[in-house]
Amino acid sequence: MSFIVRPVSFDDLHQLMDLAKQFNLLNLPGDKKVLTDKIERSVQSFAGDLPKHQSEYLFVLEDVEETLVVGSSLILAKHGNDNVPHSYFKILKKDHFSRALGIGFVHQVLRFQTDNDGPTEIGGLLVDKIYRRRPEKLGKQISLSRFLYIATHPERFKDKVLCELTPPLTDDHRSEFWEALGRRFTGLNYNEADLLSQTNKEFIESMFPQEDIYLCLLDPKARVVIGQVGEATKPAQHLLESIGFEYLEEVDPFDGGPHYGCETDAILPIKEGRYFNVGQVGEGQYTTRMLVATANESFKMTLSSCNIQGDEILLPNKQRDLLGLSTGDKVFASPFEYGKKARP
Repeated sequence: MSFIVRPVSFDDLHQLMDLAKQFNLLNLPGDKKVLTDKIERSVQSFAGDLPKHQSEYLFVLEDVEETLVVGSSLILAKHGNDNVPHSYFKILKKDHFSRALGIGFVHQVLRFQTDNDGPTEIGGLLVDKIYRRRPEKLGKQISLSRFLYIATHPERFKDKVLCELTPPLTDDHRSEFWEALGRRFTGLNYNEADLLSQTNKEFIESMFPQEDIYLCLLDPKARVVIGQVGEATKPAQHLLESIGFEYLEEVDPFDGGPHYGCETDAILPIKEGRYFNVGQVGEGQYTTRMLVATANESFKMTLSSCNIQGDEILLPNKQRDLLGLSTGDKVFASPFEYGKKARP
């Protein structure tokens, strides 16, 4: 099979909607109107027609032989501005000591914070359930593709990248954190808040307390999930950690999910990637495996075996054709494996 990552198009709407309905992602719901708006915004973003704080880049993973969209990922160029700040809870420690009692405690507190000049954010990572666990590691491909695009268009993004990971939820898809905190300050149950937050998150900033919240006062079921990652999201967590992301001691005010972040130029697919000129097709074995992306206005990326010879990269005909490359074209290539020898 052959796979490429490319920008979403309007022709992808129905397939993308079918894909999104398999899951329950807040930033990529299976709703026709929402997805139509996202595709429109993405097309304008790739064309450079929107300011940074409005730009949203939606990528799809295509099974070329089946002409089928089987995955997606998303970049919000800037999450947080004067109209819609980036909001989160910072987890801090406070020391309390009594001389009279001779004892002290270190308490963890949640402090509500907003950022009007927020970071770039990644999300919307989906892979069709039928295509999971394939040897091509399709989830890893569609996830890392975003960083190759950022590397080739750094002026469009911020100097820090954030990812909000999904925490453990109950069997009926409720958040214990929201039930213990958010519901008490908004009067909304989790599903109601989930639906409203897809179009408007103003109520979180307006209704949540500005004072520190002591974790010891929350229900134990809520405390235990704060900053934790749900089982289905752990592969994404491990991938992010492998390329330089770290837990920021911050959680989402909506569900208590952890925020991971990294300086943009320190993200390994960006830091260790570089530009090459496409060399002539030659005989012999291709000994390295890399992510290879076009470096022109029409972004495409694929996983390919290759040979590196100085500033030239030699690619098999199949991958050249997938990316529409000719000898002499410029590409950006980055390792697919980190911390171990790349396999051919």
